[in-house]
Amino acid sequence: MVKYSALAVLVFAVGTEAFLPRQNANFAGLQSLHQSTIDKVAEAGTTNVASSVSGSIPSEAPLKREKILKEPALWEYNFGLQDPKIRLPHGIVSGASPPEKFAITEDQIRTLEEDGVVHIKNVFDKEWVDYLRLATAKQVEEPHFWAFAGTASKLYDYIQRNIWQTNKAFSRFYYHSAMGHVLAQCGRTDEIRVSTDLLMVNPNKGFKWHQDNQNGPITWEEGLRFWITMDETPKDYGAPVYLQGSHRNDVVDEQAVFVDIEQDGLESYREKWLEFRTMPGDMLIWHPRTIHKVDGPEDGIWTSYRRVLGGTVAKGGATYHDKRGSGGVLSDLGKHSLEDGDKLESPFFPIVYPEFDPNEAKERDDGRVGRSPVDIVTKISGVVSKASSEKFGSFFKVLGSR
Repeated sequence: MVKYSALAVLVFAVGTEAFLPRQNANFAGLQSLHQSTIDKVAEAGTTNVASSVSGSIPSEAPLKREKILKEPALWEYNFGLQDPKIRLPHGIVSGASPPEKFAITEDQIRTLEEDGVVHIKNVFDKEWVDYLRLATAKQVEEPHFWAFAGTASKLYDYIQRNIWQTNKAFSRFYYHSAMGHVLAQCGRTDEIRVSTDLLMVNPNKGFKWHQDNQNGPITWEEGLRFWITMDETPKDYGAPVYLQGSHRNDVVDEQAVFVDIEQDGLESYREKWLEFRTMPGDMLIWHPRTIHKVDGPEDGIWTSYRRVLGGTVAKGGATYHDKRGSGGVLSDLGKHSLEDGDKLESPFFPIVYPEFDPNEAKERDDGRVGRSPVDIVTKISGVVSKASSEKFGSFFKVLGSR
């Protein structure tokens, strides 16, 4: 009870999007990357990805295991909108060019439907991977306040929900890349909207067997989970593992996050492991109910990068589901006016396929898509009931490397 109340007070006190963006933000790129080396970025003007990101890998291993990222100090966090002004790949004109396309096969779609997960390789070429790496480096260098809770908890070296709302580089990626086209094919739908997203850098503790219930205000069947990977998965840890076909199980509670795979009813799934060592530019797509885990390094120290842009998208026809009173509300803290049962049409859940909506994009760029402190407190207060707290507490059982 106290922990939730403290969180609500903290968010209420400093969690407004009304702060002006920093005028002299120094978006210097991070140094000493194992998977890529990002040169320092000029403080003014548009950054050219090709000249700022190298795919080279250092030849010398570190003498001892040291974390490659340090936790930001409290005063280093930023508020408001951020725009690192990274040039889009392939000559794409921001706000004007249509989204790119990437065709997948019927076999890949059926694999997702039958196994609950599919690995689609090489969706994004080196230019797009470099773009995402540079956007991530700049975000980590200028951390946003909405990353504070996750980063301070040491769950990740850096983690931020709804990154597209505060960092324009990521909203541009959704508007113009082939992500929406791939997900539309996977979901056999004519529309894709971003329900919620996450920028995740290095999961320190790893995550035990779990299902995803932070999918925004939609049901299991209305959404698809996705990962877009920027790095090669390390050999000994970090590869996602899924229980094949487990999205069809009917024994795990909808509100549960942690899953005990030894429980009755999961006998036909617990031995069917699918492990994926993703490479830069790959996508992993899965049903939100598919049970999975990620093992981190045993000592919690990442000496290389594991950068992922992930989240949940809503398929066409999705409706808004008010999840107050459950842990699911934490991925829906916006100050929108949607009510339970409304069609999911809002700048807070932007359409990215068949194409983005310029009016929705303008709402975001004008700072009208954000989180209201009053709305946050109202929504979170419902989680602090005894029953909800017990279900939400399932999340904490997920943490751990093995």
